[in-house]
Amino acid sequence: MKKILFVVNPISGDIDKLDIEENLRTFCLQQEITAEFYKTSGEQDEEKLKAKIQAFQPETVVAVGGDGTVSLVAKQIIKTDVSLGIIPQGSGNGLSKDLDIPQTFDEAMQVLVENRVKAIDTLDVNGQISIHICDMGFNALVVKRFDEGETRGPGAYAWIAMQEFMGYTTKRYTIKSKGKVLFDGDAFMVTVTNAKAFGSNAAINPNGIINDGSFEVCVMEPFPKTSSLGILYRLYTDSIDDSVYTQRYSCQEAVIENHDEAQVQIDGEPIETVKTLSITVQPRTLKVLLPRLPEQPEA
Repeated sequence: MKKILFVVNPISGDIDKLDIEENLRTFCLQQEITAEFYKTSGEQDEEKLKAKIQAFQPETVVAVGGDGTVSLVAKQIIKTDVSLGIIPQGSGNGLSKDLDIPQTFDEAMQVLVENRVKAIDTLDVNGQISIHICDMGFNALVVKRFDEGETRGPGAYAWIAMQEFMGYTTKRYTIKSKGKVLFDGDAFMVTVTNAKAFGSNAAINPNGIINDGSFEVCVMEPFPKTSSLGILYRLYTDSIDDSVYTQRYSCQEAVIENHDEAQVQIDGEPIETVKTLSITVQPRTLKVLLPRLPEQPEA
């Protein structure tokens, strides 16, 4: 690997990044890598980054930030030979956790050295790319409130979730796949993913495989507030499938009718609310740098 473009989000995760660019430059000198940098500003980042990639022609583009930064980079390199690297620096870092990418800076840098590339599936959601989780309902509403706030970090997210939970009302959805109705009724939230867990480590789809050519639609049905602690326990112990309030459907394509126009989010970014979501899997369309596989013990 000789050319890397680093895409740095200076405000993600409420993490000080003053020394990051200097450390990255030192790393590239040591590894004899030609590097350039792009700092996100929130203004026309997609267009500016696309032009930067076309001009520099990197072999790898590394997202230094949270899920939003990862999504920004992925949109520019999907279905190309350019690979995605991730140095987690956000509040949730959901995709990197699902891919077992180390969450510390130095260990994540080591993944770039190892340069092990794996192609993963992505999703097309109404023409938009989703590389980790799209959902509608409660979590999407919390994501929107978090996005509107000024405070970053996991603590701020948890505080908003607690506030919204007390007064949240469920919404109605109809889920169809290949002409068959899979679900029709109220739900606390509906999650579409080919991965396993939210950035908070809550495993909504504990057996998800990110490159198996399918995705899962996970439905959490209405539940009494007295059951909330039990549901949280199951989410954080990979046992949500044992809950009587959840259902999961494996699909290659699906249409979800969002009857009550519940809030929708894609990869940590709230989107304009829509009545209908059409989702299709795009098998192995994004190349990602992953940690080296653990060595097998000798027989």
